[in-house]
Amino acid sequence: MISSKLEEAINDQINFEFYSSYVYLAMSAWFKDQNFNGFAHWMEIQAREELFHAMKLFHFVFDRGGKVVLTAVKAPAGEWKTPQEAFRQAFEHEQTVTSRISDLMDLALTERDHVAATLLQWFINEQIEEESSVKSIVDQLRMMGASQDSVFMLDRELNVRQLGAQASAYLNDQPLTTA
Repeated sequence: MISSKLEEAINDQINFEFYSSYVYLAMSAWFKDQNFNGFAHWMEIQAREELFHAMKLFHFVFDRGGKVVLTAVKAPAGEWKTPQEAFRQAFEHEQTVTSRISDLMDLALTERDHVAATLLQWFINEQIEEESSVKSIVDQLRMMGASQDSVFMLDRELNVRQLGAQASAYLNDQPLTTA
């Protein structure tokens, strides 16, 4: 059984993960509007990853005998000056998510909920990958500076990103492993 304090905190994170999906979907729309289809594709895949994260937490609350409470998802920003600005904001967003997951882990440990801590360890590991992936793109864009040719090459490169296997299996209604 999940404690009411942890249930409330995870519900807050579920809603934040849905918001995160909206953030990346808004970025995808902006990139598409700017004819950066590779960047748009990368952001759409990221939006789907965030949806997967929300649903992983969603099912966890039910599996532990809790109740999921969904709230309104606020509208994200929809305009950026440059691809670098959008990816820099994405990196800052991922840092916020990491901080929130760390706070959840602290609460799980305080509540002595080792089952929740096990799940949250998966999210902590996931955040290492999330931050690293976005930071790499931010760094590449920074190094490119004003070179539009380089930006277009990176745009094409990012068009090949695929959804992770676990997220793909879940979002395609295949059995989800807990690992």
